[in-house]
Amino acid sequence: MKYGGGGYVPGLVFHPTTPDLLYARTDIGGSYRWDAAAAIWAPLTDGFGIRDSSHQGAESIALDPTDDRRVYMTTGVTVSLSDLGRLYISTDRGDNWQRVDLPFPVGSNNRGRAIGERMMVDPNNPAILFYGSRTAGLWKSSDRGQNWQQVQSLASLKMNQSQIDNNSGGTPIGVQQVIFDTATSGSGSATQTIYTAVAPDYVALAGLSHSVYKSTDGGATWTDVNTPVQGYHIPHWVRAQDGMMYVVFTKTTGPGAEGPATLYKFDGTNWTPLKSYEKTEWTSFGIGGVAVSGSGSSTRIVLGITNSWGDWEGKPTVQISDDAGLNWREIGSMTPRIPATGSFTGWLDDIEINPGNPEHVLVVHGGGVWETKNASATKPTWSEMVNGIEETATLSLMAPPSGASYSLLNSSGDIGVHVHTDLSTKPTRSTGHVFANGIATDMAWDTPSYIATIGSAHWGGENKGALYSTDSGATWNAFPSLHPKGLTNQADFSSLAVLKANHVIWAPNNSVPAYTTNNGASWTNSNLPALPDGWGRGYRLAADRKNSNKVYAYDSGGGWWGPTPKFFTSTDGGSTFTVSSQFTSLNARPEFFGTASMAVNPYVEGDVWLVDGHSIYHSLDSGVTWTKLNVAASVWGSNTNSPEVFGATSIALGKAPAGSAYSAWIYVVGVIDGVWGLHRSEDGGNTWTRINDDKHQYAGMGNLAADHNVVGRVFFSGNGRGIFSLTK
Repeated sequence: MKYGGGGYVPGLVFHPTTPDLLYARTDIGGSYRWDAAAAIWAPLTDGFGIRDSSHQGAESIALDPTDDRRVYMTTGVTVSLSDLGRLYISTDRGDNWQRVDLPFPVGSNNRGRAIGERMMVDPNNPAILFYGSRTAGLWKSSDRGQNWQQVQSLASLKMNQSQIDNNSGGTPIGVQQVIFDTATSGSGSATQTIYTAVAPDYVALAGLSHSVYKSTDGGATWTDVNTPVQGYHIPHWVRAQDGMMYVVFTKTTGPGAEGPATLYKFDGTNWTPLKSYEKTEWTSFGIGGVAVSGSGSSTRIVLGITNSWGDWEGKPTVQISDDAGLNWREIGSMTPRIPATGSFTGWLDDIEINPGNPEHVLVVHGGGVWETKNASATKPTWSEMVNGIEETATLSLMAPPSGASYSLLNSSGDIGVHVHTDLSTKPTRSTGHVFANGIATDMAWDTPSYIATIGSAHWGGENKGALYSTDSGATWNAFPSLHPKGLTNQADFSSLAVLKANHVIWAPNNSVPAYTTNNGASWTNSNLPALPDGWGRGYRLAADRKNSNKVYAYDSGGGWWGPTPKFFTSTDGGSTFTVSSQFTSLNARPEFFGTASMAVNPYVEGDVWLVDGHSIYHSLDSGVTWTKLNVAASVWGSNTNSPEVFGATSIALGKAPAGSAYSAWIYVVGVIDGVWGLHRSEDGGNTWTRINDDKHQYAGMGNLAADHNVVGRVFFSGNGRGIFSLTK
């Protein structure tokens, strides 16, 4: 399904000689290769399975300058010694991968994730790779990434977990750059002159004295290089065709690195400042990315100015110089945009010039990529370059009844709530910037034009907590009043259900659900037990679509250490709930809120399905009695508290063909017959068929919503990869 962008793209990597061969890495949503002929980003990691869920973000991408089919990618979302990084190697431009386990962790979603590229291929001897790690110094491979050795001539320190936890809030930066100082390629002999940049945290821990080091013997030995400033980060360093190097010093790491910041040119001996930003009372601009084209006095330089929020004439966003840094002008702020409502701001931490076309400049930001193809213009036109990139973190999905004027309700992190009316285009109906995270959305089944939604507020923004729409999401209104904890408890493990127009029940995290029958004029607490404060605890709610007085609540326990899960039913609109003692006796496993799921058959009253993360449960009498289906099973390893792969994590019911044995088709994400994937049952849960394949696993699947208009169509979220629809 179409959204376009949606998340942070920390790095872009062009092949130096093959026209328009370009790769993009994201922090949580996989990596992509630009298909210039089709003008779309092709995903490269959708075949990653559920066991790869913590490796869906890429920290670095490196290309072989002598072989445009060979590409390297390192993965690992968070720096941790318990989950070391991986190197993926492809010889067909990322269509297929070979995996090598690395001896150090990487952090694609940690601070400083735009720094680099950390991994570089020697352009003269491409069997040699260097990697600047976050925790263990500089590493080298001499066999195309198959084996790695620490470059101990620079430093031998390998941080322990305590050192990791105590540096930069658990986000060490380590060795930031590797730069081969050579104008040749493919000579066969290893490049001898190499520079590396080291972050302040590793400098201090490793007992180093400088932030830049140089080797003139291929990395065998290193000498320190005096720099004009100390204690700064070097997010990017590039070499021009004439050997002049352009180096950015910025005080902080990013995303959206704050200043002070200075761009220097470096000829191997002398440092010359070209552009600086000092902190003021109102601004703290940093310099994120730098790219160059050409040589000598006509060198084109572009800069991405970070922490540059808003848009006004003259605000530094994208700075350009066509005379090697003597003069600068702004080409990003207040320029023509396609779409006209688009803007790039804040996290401009990487910028690139197409090696084959200096007019083509690309810059990243927190929502994707922008490009201009007329960089020399006074006011270049910028276009979103996000076709094919789907990088959103979906928190809940809900499909409406047949006949609604929309197809899906989408609540996602960072981008709020969207109403999809055309699955092939970016949705135009949304809550706008009222919410940072859209948490949960539901509609009145008999009046689907009435929609209610909850979300968390933007930092520094007006906190509204919940909204409603009476026109299918075209416009939105704040409720006159809110749940008593609606402004304080806005974590992702909150829920709501709409019983009918104006009648909503809302369960903020760690709170007693409250209901309104007058469209938010007042709220009344239900009798459900109070939940203690803590991580991951909240009631999951679902309305019965055949009886608008019935609503169901599930307490998953909040984690494996929690109490036994409980199921509750209300027959008076959410005022009074009764616990199912028979369900409690089944000893469902306590789990996190997001690992459990509940679905109500909209075609039969009281027909409820539930997954607790491990097994599937079914009730035909509104949750009074239950049957446990012995079809799903978690895959357990040595950890007895948490499985390697959960057996059943999301469930949804959708339209079935006329005359079917059961009134709805059932969809489950989990492990059935020993195989993880998206499974469907057409006979009430007796038999199951996997409907995805190994090429489409998305490093995990999250929320489900099954269609009630098209038989066999199901919506699901990938792991940081947005929303997909499958009709089968």
